[in-house]
Amino acid sequence: MSTLKVTVEQLTVHPHPNADRLELAQVGLYRAVVAKGQFSTGDHALYIPEQALLPDPLIEELGLTGKLAGGARNRVKIVRLRGEVSQGIVCLPAQVDGVDLPAAAAAGTDFAELLGIVKWVPPVPVSMSGQVEPAPDLIRWIDVENIARYPDIFTAGEPVVATEKIHGSACLFTYDRPSDRALVSSKGIGAQNLALTVSDTNLYWRAVRRFQLPDVARKLAASLEVDRVALFGEVYGAGVQDLHYGANASQDDSIGYALFDIAVGSQANPRRWLSPAEIDSALADLAADVPRVPVLYDGPYDIDTLLRLADGAETVTGTGANIREGLVVRPAAERYSEVLGGRAIGKLVSPGYLLRAGGTEYE
Repeated sequence: MSTLKVTVEQLTVHPHPNADRLELAQVGLYRAVVAKGQFSTGDHALYIPEQALLPDPLIEELGLTGKLAGGARNRVKIVRLRGEVSQGIVCLPAQVDGVDLPAAAAAGTDFAELLGIVKWVPPVPVSMSGQVEPAPDLIRWIDVENIARYPDIFTAGEPVVATEKIHGSACLFTYDRPSDRALVSSKGIGAQNLALTVSDTNLYWRAVRRFQLPDVARKLAASLEVDRVALFGEVYGAGVQDLHYGANASQDDSIGYALFDIAVGSQANPRRWLSPAEIDSALADLAADVPRVPVLYDGPYDIDTLLRLADGAETVTGTGANIREGLVVRPAAERYSEVLGGRAIGKLVSPGYLLRAGGTEYE
């Protein structure tokens, strides 16, 4: 998931092609349906993204009582209104009256706490949780922001690699060479600097053992002469999320796993991400047979091409049996992003995936 920030954005307003009383307010590459005449191009307004949980007073003020998602009808979710996809809410609640909106936009001020908005986190199934222990040496995964919200992460023509985003659950595996210790966690648990204790029934430990990740990481640590190696992969299959790609996570021999990233650490540099080419080379040198996420594009950055690739059918099964979740885009050479204030990496999510019925989003 992305981080949750409620920020002021400058709008570009477009006509709604199918409704005389509605318009489309564009934020980045997102568009949200608004009442006609409510905003004009160049105006500033608050943008509340998907996965936000709104307090009841704000819901009432915005006239959204009973119209949001979830059992409590308080969660922002992508919807289709009169044939147009609407992502997030564009509004000007009373609590921002008197705020210098252009200045807040320039500063990137986050209004989530002021408005009582929090991020929605789905409950985790028992098979994906377990006993935990402190893990200060765990290399954590990061929140990957949507390029549609931050369209300036990459520059036109910059060499990038786009991999298919698989709908599973991120498995964090860190091998600490000095102690010869393996740490296993999920994205949500790892964010708390915690690891899952060894378990024969836990989803992530089962995947780690099934694909012999400790052996791969141990060899990588030695060949790269680093203290720590972190392998990040997507665990998938029936019992993990609603899309299962023909795998079954309840059985060790049919559980799905696909490696999508590697980081290494040392005393001098606690976390360094390997570029796609470095990952290819390192695994090839070891003849490591670890399933990888499919590469769908390798070339100059072109947003229109990538938006088209983000949609359609998945390539994991080779049969297109499931809808494609989207893409994860990285520069061919790892670099820092001024836009994100961290690693340059972004995702594009298929609207069809977001609009599917009965979807699950466990971390």
